Amino acid sequence: MFDPQPCIGVFDSGVGGLTVLRELRQQLSEARLLYLADAAHAPYGEKTPDFIVQRSLAIGSWLKEQGASLLVVACNTATAHAIHALRERWPDLPVVGTEPGIKPAVQASRNGRVGVLATPATLASARYRSLIERHGASAQVISQPCAGLVDAIEQGELHAPALRRLVQEFCAPLREAGVDTVLMGCTHYPLVRPLIQEALGPDVRLLDVETAVAQQACRLWTGPTTECAPGLRIATTGVPMALQRFVSTALGWRDVPVESASV
Repeated sequence: MFDPQPCIGVFDSGVGGLTVLRELRQQLSEARLLYLADAAHAPYGEKTPDFIVQRSLAIGSWLKEQGASLLVVACNTATAHAIHALRERWPDLPVVGTEPGIKPAVQASRNGRVGVLATPATLASARYRSLIERHGASAQVISQPCAGLVDAIEQGELHAPALRRLVQEFCAPLREAGVDTVLMGCTHYPLVRPLIQEALGPDVRLLDVETAVAQQACRLWTGPTTECAPGLRIATTGVPMALQRFVSTALGWRDVPVESASV
């Protein structure tokens, strides 16, 4: 049994947050990391705001019990709806969120037409509307909801024809609008970056937020580091074997066991 020790707690509704975890592992190679995939309740992008807040608080409590002294919400939807609740519940706990980088996307655009791929819940959130109001006024921002895309990615067949068709369907309006920059507003989407790039064309610039999130966590992390075999735990509220296969095939982490968590 893993004894609770100071660590960085990371969570998402499923496998999407693994893209953030991968960045954290590269940038904070000596820190202990604990990742929880709430697969039993995925996807968050089609759930109510109240449900997302409830799950986020339950997961935050579990991660703290496991020793987390810094929390990374590796989910755009959970950040949009629940980060305020997490910070209110634990005001002394540093919490890093993940949200669409509208400002850098607008700055990167050459023609002033920016696309955003995100879950319906993220696009419907007050936090997203605020980002558009604050940073999107100087550009035309086309927001494309991608209902069902997270579910398709969670299946683990990242080159399946059905997944390719779904990506093409969601990218078509952005391509027709003539965007030159597209923001992947969900941590799941970089897992199918090649499919998105193919659907948009080689001249469209793709942006994600994983590196910035990991950099912010690095700035806030004050916990211990270890020079020998830093701990990495991955847990799921769903079926461990399913996540184990995904971690092994998509990330190449064949030596990291996945455990079951009751949250």
